[in-house]
Amino acid sequence: MNAVCFGAHPDDAEVYAGGTCAKWAAAGHQVLLVSMTNGDIGHHEMAGGALARRRATEAHVSARRAGVSSLLLDYHDGEFEPTLAARKRVVEIIREFEADIVLTHRPNDYHPDHRYTSIAVQDAAFMVTVPHFCPGVSALTKNPVFLFLMDSFQKPTPFVPDIAVDVSDAMDVKWSMLDAMESQMYEWLPWLDGSIDTVPESPDERRQWLEIAWEDFFRAPAKTGRAALERWYGKRTAAKVRYAELFEICEYGHQPSQEEIKRLFPFFPRRRS
Repeated sequence: MNAVCFGAHPDDAEVYAGGTCAKWAAAGHQVLLVSMTNGDIGHHEMAGGALARRRATEAHVSARRAGVSSLLLDYHDGEFEPTLAARKRVVEIIREFEADIVLTHRPNDYHPDHRYTSIAVQDAAFMVTVPHFCPGVSALTKNPVFLFLMDSFQKPTPFVPDIAVDVSDAMDVKWSMLDAMESQMYEWLPWLDGSIDTVPESPDERRQWLEIAWEDFFRAPAKTGRAALERWYGKRTAAKVRYAELFEICEYGHQPSQEEIKRLFPFFPRRRS
């Protein structure tokens, strides 16, 4: 099974689906994390080519730690638009990877790069099966399942958790993935929220700080997605889930049955408890 996750920036796929992607990889499936932009303005001190190269290095190290692949496209951070050229590139990537499942942001989001990444991927959802569109890469004979990554935005419509994955057993890998993204986790994001003075210097202390700083954020989906967890794991097991990642089925692309979802997410229990 092949899964492709399109994030707008180097860290989006890792934050919102890193645990699930790590579980897929551990089960022997192929996973590709794509960043539509190079992240070249995502910092309070660095910018341009130097930052883009640094973020690419971090993304590749992060991917190796999870046993997945990574690809960063060279669109400027903050300037991505869902152009025809971008749509064609997305179609080519999905076809080249022979994706069975594709993940991306929802189109209502605070960041324009997130919104337009979603549009570009959705615009590709049907075109991946059209032979004479991007004829240089063979069209897929079956449309992948397209899923939206979790978010908390309410307007115009709130996120609906159709699928919930218990990633508690993958959090050590996910923490390690995020730890590799030093420019984001220990510099840019703490600077944005005013906590950069609390970030330790030593690697071990930083990792501990990261887990404390992001604990509430990563535990929240297990609460908001409790009904979905119960649907896939049963009430007894769902009540014990500490960390979860949630996904909404996009109306474009293949519409999976319950059995198909279980095949795409092979770590769901056969019997719910």
